[in-house]
Amino acid sequence: MNDDAQHKWWQTGIIYEIYLRSFQDSNNDGIGDLRGIINRLDYLQWLGVNILWITPFYPSPMKDFGYDISDYTAVDSRFGDMQDFDDLVAEVHRHNMKLVIDFVPNHTSDQHPWFKESRSSRFNLKRDWYIWQTPAHGKSPNNWLSVLGGSAWQWDELTQQYYYHAFLKEQPDLDLTNAEVMNAISDVMRFWLSKGVDGFRVDVMWHLAKDKLLRDNPVNPNYKPSMPDCDRLQQIYSCDRPEVHEVIAQLRKVLDEYDDRVMMGEIYLSPDKTIPYYGEKNNEAHLPSNFQLLFIPWKAKDISGAIEEYEALLPKDAWPNWAIGNHDRARLISRISKDQTRNAAILLLTLRGTPVLYYGDEIGIPQVQIPKEEVQDPQGLLMPDKGLSRDPQRTPMQWDKSLNAGFTRAKPWLRLSNDYQEQNVEVQSKDDESLLSFYKRMIALRQSEPSLMYGSYSEVFSDENILAYTRQSVLGDTFLIVLNFTDEKHLFSHAQRLEGSIEIATDAKWDGLIFGNELDIEPNMGLVIRLDK
Repeated sequence: MNDDAQHKWWQTGIIYEIYLRSFQDSNNDGIGDLRGIINRLDYLQWLGVNILWITPFYPSPMKDFGYDISDYTAVDSRFGDMQDFDDLVAEVHRHNMKLVIDFVPNHTSDQHPWFKESRSSRFNLKRDWYIWQTPAHGKSPNNWLSVLGGSAWQWDELTQQYYYHAFLKEQPDLDLTNAEVMNAISDVMRFWLSKGVDGFRVDVMWHLAKDKLLRDNPVNPNYKPSMPDCDRLQQIYSCDRPEVHEVIAQLRKVLDEYDDRVMMGEIYLSPDKTIPYYGEKNNEAHLPSNFQLLFIPWKAKDISGAIEEYEALLPKDAWPNWAIGNHDRARLISRISKDQTRNAAILLLTLRGTPVLYYGDEIGIPQVQIPKEEVQDPQGLLMPDKGLSRDPQRTPMQWDKSLNAGFTRAKPWLRLSNDYQEQNVEVQSKDDESLLSFYKRMIALRQSEPSLMYGSYSEVFSDENILAYTRQSVLGDTFLIVLNFTDEKHLFSHAQRLEGSIEIATDAKWDGLIFGNELDIEPNMGLVIRLDK
């Protein structure tokens, strides 16, 4: 591929994840909504992102904040109505952006009409839409554990059988190998695609098929008490099954009935196990999630190794992606230190592939300590002693200095960071040296340079302190990126002729300086250098 026309919008764009409940409240009930997103599209366009991924907005009892869906083809009144959604699609497109919505085919709410029917009788026509099993010797069918703690099997007194739930007991798993279920789910996809959505982010993609023999999962010899309870077992039979790829391929076929759409896949697996989700013929997910930067140590050698491994594993024509934050993992600034946040921005926006940016990371929103009595996340409530609540990274967006940071005039559903009067969009947008201004400049550079959007990646140097690499396209200039991951000064030099001018530095005083193949890189400094031709 060597020109713009050969690259899809989801390859050249930047994805911005919006956690709907926390982005903007338009009706002052303390919860973010669809109309709130519409009201902030000018900001997102100004920032330069062009693909919005929004978390679930469907009707739901909210046991897992929208990931327990009771109606796949409607809008929960908390977030607005269908007209609001239609307006959102239209306005996103008017702003020259794309809209990707969360799609949850693995499970429904136990309040979904499908499950109510399935639960009503062993002989109901939808009984086998879910995974029901008779007790084995008076006990659960096997030893599978829920991701959110305890057994993954729930006893149903009425029909005297267990049903399977990979997550909460209020989230029974569908059997997607059942043709009727797949047809129903496919119709759901068509409903939203016909409304103009540009794609789906498929929730827990690696869970979409289970072992038909329901074999016990083996004990995990590497389990530690700090880990989630489900990690007591190696989940080789309850997820990441070979059968899952046929399910995903069928979802992709539905997507491909429509022009120019994308399928992202949430997959928390090692790179070698994630890569197969592209499909043997690139006929599954366009973007199986690459979450390495959320877990590996923030060190030059570790990140260098992760990039090298990932690039080597990618099949021909498969497109990479990178994320440095999401609604399930601790906030970036709290994971890697404030001093490294600009290096993280450079890394995300100069690696080969589609970057995924989590709302608020562009202004440095930290983890917010939520008092025990205010915890709302089911993972935190069910495992209170393990510090696994996801509330701290889901707090409201910080827009300005006003009450509740301009998110709402009511009591927000989660408390805000104490620093919101200093760290917010309004303050940072007026400060040329702020983190937000830095992100805006980096995004603008990436989106104007073919080499940074889709050029080749080549490592130049790495050790325990420094990572340096180039991005190059036949259509654009060559860029050298140099990142110092330590709080000490280090010399960077290379025998190869790598001379040019500094386009963007983490310290603006370095912008425009000439780079002469050897340089003392200041602590925590990152440089984007346009090389001489």
